Amino acid sequence: MAQDPSFQDVSLPLFPGSDEAPAQPLASGRLPSYIKDHRTRLRERFMAGGAAAMPDYELLELVLFRSIPRRDVKPLARQLLDTFGDFNRVVTASAERLAQIKGIGDAVITDLKVLEAAAHRMARARVMQRQVISSWDALLDYCHTIMAHRETEQFRILFLDRKNVLIADEEQSRGTVDHVPVYPREVAKRALELNASALILVHNHPSGDPTPSDSDIQMTDQIQAALTALGITLHDHLIIGKSAELSFRAQGYL
Repeated sequence: MAQDPSFQDVSLPLFPGSDEAPAQPLASGRLPSYIKDHRTRLRERFMAGGAAAMPDYELLELVLFRSIPRRDVKPLARQLLDTFGDFNRVVTASAERLAQIKGIGDAVITDLKVLEAAAHRMARARVMQRQVISSWDALLDYCHTIMAHRETEQFRILFLDRKNVLIADEEQSRGTVDHVPVYPREVAKRALELNASALILVHNHPSGDPTPSDSDIQMTDQIQAALTALGITLHDHLIIGKSAELSFRAQGYL
């Protein structure tokens, strides 16, 4: 894809020493205040106050600084937010959709995907090898982090031991915007392979509405029947929406 020369990107060290955007003097001869030493000021403000002190577009600018040196990236940051909606949706957008934005090249996409992977890894570390009941909020946060902003359905299985400690978290299948194929026999087979005593099913609804469909309910019943025959407990089935989740157990479906 042809690159806009004003947004050529290249990977650099995290905080390079001379990556300020070249200043273009105003008609009066003075430099625009938002350009002169802008990167340095923004980094200092971040280090002093953290992410909470910054709006989404400035946090996104900090990410883009590494990928696009010596350019004013504020317009690109705002364009990304206008296109995808918020910081989370920018970071989790697919590489294909990001590449459609003028000025976005391989270095920007790589850095955003590294950031996404780091967020997933950190959220996962809070729940793996932990007792699920005592870390339920962390588990929900993890599920939202990895699934809430996906554009297609994903079906994951959380495998628990007899003490309800999470021993494995696996993606079982991917689907379309409104369907994901799930095979109860394969779910039960994998539970036996891992010597799991209980499972939690998790899938997302890209529409944002976590209300279960008839096929969701039917599929859950089939998996529960297969697991019950093997003496394995189905603790819950979580549907992850954009900003909320639905628990089959809490809603009486299980």
